[in-house]
Formats: sequence, structure tokens, C-alpha cells
Amino acid sequence: MGWLLRFVAWIVFWFVIVSLALVVAYRFVPVPVTATMVLDEHGITKDWEPLSNIDRNLVRAVIGGEDSKFCSHDGFDAEAIEEAVQQNLQGGRIRGGSTISQQTAKNVFLWQDGGYFRKALEAWFTLLIEQIWGKRRIMEVYLNVAETGIGTYGAEAGAQRYFQHSASELSRSEAARMAAALPAPKKRAVVSPKGFTRRYANTIEQRINIVRRDGLDACVYE
Repeated sequence: MGWLLRFVAWIVFWFVIVSLALVVAYRFVPVPVTATMVLDEHGITKDWEPLSNIDRNLVRAVIGGEDSKFCSHDGFDAEAIEEAVQQNLQGGRIRGGSTISQQTAKNVFLWQDGGYFRKALEAWFTLLIEQIWGKRRIMEVYLNVAETGIGTYGAEAGAQRYFQHSASELSRSEAARMAAALPAPKKRAVVSPKGFTRRYANTIEQRINIVRRDGLDACVYE
């Protein structure tokens, strides 16, 4: 029994060391590839851009659409998690309660599917990036590794794919449509969206004004 405890302790020790090293490294260098990219049967189209080259409309759109408390939480939105749990227990469409920080941790360091074990690892990496990266870097990484279409990753590749221009020139409407498709980029149309995606994009476009008015993106641009 003693050898098993020592083995587990050894694994935990090296996991902590390696995870810390990766988080510190990605604080300064672009994330080269993620598990989601590697496993994508459609290949990878991506182009890393610093946040200064990504239009503020898109930052406001993802905050408005994905995580309005991004600047005020410490990586976790307890209220959203509780609401998601209650809704999922009632049946119907499964709803997530992940923040942008949690999504970034998952996208960069982990895989898409999985149960409580992956969620526990996600929580660990979320704590690390909140403390080591800070909000601006989290947003920068998120907008560079998020899947924005079939085989397409990041804001720049998405903008070029859908609008044939740089992510630095996104209009409010374009940013809102990209943000509306983010939860399911393989299924939701960015160009000429219909139904729910179109309505959600219109809602996000209105929320962009709220994010700007209330300074909900202030932590990204301090």
C-alpha cells in the first residue's frame, strides 16, 4: 500500500510541475496547438494574432454572449453554474455554466469531452491562468484558440474565412455573428445565419453596447 501512495504522490507532484511550467510558458508565447486541433479531422487553419490586432467589438461580443461577469469573477461564475445544474436536472437542452476562463483552460490544456475528472482538471488550470495570466492574456488566448468554424481556429482565421478581412476590422454585426456561433461552430452559420443563431446574434449585437456602456471589458484593456 505504501508504494501505491508514493506512486500517486509522484504522479501528482510531476503533474503540478508540468502544468505550472506550461501555464507560465503560455503566459508569454503563443499556444502552438491544442488537443482539439490535433483531433480535428478537417485539419487546422489558424493564425495567431495579439489582442491589439483583434477588434474590440469581438471582445465585447464574446463577453456579452458568453460571460458578462468576465471582469468581476475569479474564473468561476457560481450563479451561472447553479442555474445550469438546475436547468439540466429539469431535462431538456443541456446548458453549460462555463466562464471564458474555464473554456480557455479546457481548450488549451485539455480535451472537449469528459466528466467530473476533466472538470476537476479544468478547475485547476482555470485557477492557474487566472493567477498567472490575468484577464487580458486569458482573452487573447481564448480568441486565438477557440474553434470558429470547421477546421478553423481563432478570430483571425474566422474573420478571413467568413468576411475576407482581418479580425482587426470586425463590425459589430460581424463580431456578434461570430460570437453567436462559438458554442457550436460546426453547426451554426456565421454568414447569413437563420433561426436561433440569427436571433442570438442580434441579441449579442445589442449586448455589445451594454458591455461598452458599463465597462464590462475594462479588465481586458487596463
